[in-house]
Amino acid sequence: MITNPTHQKFISTASYWEIAIKLSIGKLDLGEPYRAFMRREIARNNFDLLPVSIDHAAAVSVLPFHHRDPFDRMLIAQAMVEDMPILSTDLAFDAYPVTRLW
Repeated sequence: MITNPTHQKFISTASYWEIAIKLSIGKLDLGEPYRAFMRREIARNNFDLLPVSIDHAAAVSVLPFHHRDPFDRMLIAQAMVEDMPILSTDLAFDAYPVTRLW
């Protein structure tokens, strides 16, 4: 899905925020500075940035707690509001009205 050049691909600000937090608490090692890694990989994968909007946050505010992770909850809300599929192996996403691919 990601390598197909005909697909428009988005990365949520919630995703690169979560990566920064995991790096800062030692749960992730990128092997290089965060900024360099993220800028290169976003460009290399031709990702468009999906900012968190008020509509996304509003959707989180009424989202059932099938999933407790705040970052995943934002990704679910964004997929719902934007009516786009989400790429994840997390089966808990299936409890929400989103199309999970993978």
